[in-house]
Amino acid sequence: MTIPFIDLKSQYRLIQDEVKKGIEAVLEHGAYVMGPEIRDLEARLAEFTGVKHAVACASGTDALLMALMALGIGRGDAVFTSPFTFMATAEVVSLLGATPVFCDIDPVTLNMDPESLDTVIQRTRAERLDLRPRAVISVDIFGVPCDYDAVDAVCRNHGLTLIQDAAQSFGALYKGKRCGAFGTIGCTSFFPAKPLGCYGDGGMCFTDSDEWNDLLQSVRIHGQGRDKYENVRLGINGRLDTMQAAVLLAKFKLFPREIELRQEAADRYAALLSQVPGLTVPTVPADCRSVWAQYSVLARDAAHRDELMAKLKAAGVPTAIYYPTPLHLQKAYSSLGHKPGDLPVCENVGSRIFSVPMHPYLTAEVQEQVAKAMLA
Repeated sequence: MTIPFIDLKSQYRLIQDEVKKGIEAVLEHGAYVMGPEIRDLEARLAEFTGVKHAVACASGTDALLMALMALGIGRGDAVFTSPFTFMATAEVVSLLGATPVFCDIDPVTLNMDPESLDTVIQRTRAERLDLRPRAVISVDIFGVPCDYDAVDAVCRNHGLTLIQDAAQSFGALYKGKRCGAFGTIGCTSFFPAKPLGCYGDGGMCFTDSDEWNDLLQSVRIHGQGRDKYENVRLGINGRLDTMQAAVLLAKFKLFPREIELRQEAADRYAALLSQVPGLTVPTVPADCRSVWAQYSVLARDAAHRDELMAKLKAAGVPTAIYYPTPLHLQKAYSSLGHKPGDLPVCENVGSRIFSVPMHPYLTAEVQEQVAKAMLA
């Protein structure tokens, strides 16, 4: 049996007629850029998320970049974030000439630790007089929301703007509120492997503010004003292709049920993998609901991880490591002067973490195979 890490084929079989119909509609009307499917998708996902506005864009990276550009982030600004994330979260900060400043993570949720965030902001204010603290980018790792009450409190205390990186958490809940609806601007990704993904790249920004919505729409299309030949600010070509919007509209019909199926799969994994000696399964706070973008477990140490991953490979089970080297220790950020030991929790997690197959169509039989391989 070939076990997929993420099974997009099973999903496609359920919606292939709807997907083909949507793509054919785009081919018929010919509005390949900013066609009517874009507005339809924005309206539906804004309603689902519980916000007033949604602005579709070309990728999750562009969503973050657009948010920072709308805020006017630039050279001399400090933006605080987690180093336990994909490069895009911090990369967009650097692309604008600003400086990413990293805090450590909570050892249970693996999201940014609000106490570490507060400490790092205070230290930056005291020691980096060349930097202006401006914003925080929270990251909901693997689909689990951050502790937004605590993160919001830190941001308010320091007068910083919060941007939510919900690339992995679209559809998740924190105290009954959807991810994407936190902070001044929420951002998500529709990369194919995400809980709601298209068949290419795509992303979206969310906001309740009319002003920020106008800014995001302007930034998305080269900083345009009243029309495409009036440019009132610098922007990007950040538009989502109409065909990808058509795909997302078809897939969104399955999405609420797929969230339920992901939770059922996660519950089965928790029961099965808790039996593996030395393995720690993920914990989701009681006031949160994850969308399980990944099912990531913690081995005892690096050697234990190598042992378990070797057993899984021998059994034909694919695995992945998100993220072995945190951003503060990446070569691209060597200029920041970090060294091993600076952020010990995320460094320790990076040395022990690995992920097993996770998607809505994961069967109990396959999950039992995963557990059996690790128990062998």
